[in-house]
Amino acid sequence: MNTYNINKGIGRTVEFKGLKAQYLFIFAGGLLGTLIFVMILYMAGVNSYICLLLGGGGASLIIWQTFSLNRKYGEHGLMKIGANKRHPRYIICRKPIHRYLKFTPKSKAV
Repeated sequence: MNTYNINKGIGRTVEFKGLKAQYLFIFAGGLLGTLIFVMILYMAGVNSYICLLLGGGGASLIIWQTFSLNRKYGEHGLMKIGANKRHPRYIICRKPIHRYLKFTPKSKAV
């Protein structure tokens, strides 16, 4: 009889070293952007020690910020903050009240 392994990770979010969901993409994109920035500086003729310093500092800043955001807001926190910014604080009602209370009969369909 064959034995099959069951995948118990179905429906769970992607996780790598504690980073979940969108933070993983922020992390990877930030490191890729830092790498490209350092390569452009190096090709432009900037001193290699300055390139290494900027690359190491930028990468460590991205790593630190990404893990702190992950710890502070959690898996769906950034989406909740974005949704809260798009939500109106109050509803403005400029019509007079009698316009809302006005009864309009429905027309009969023939």
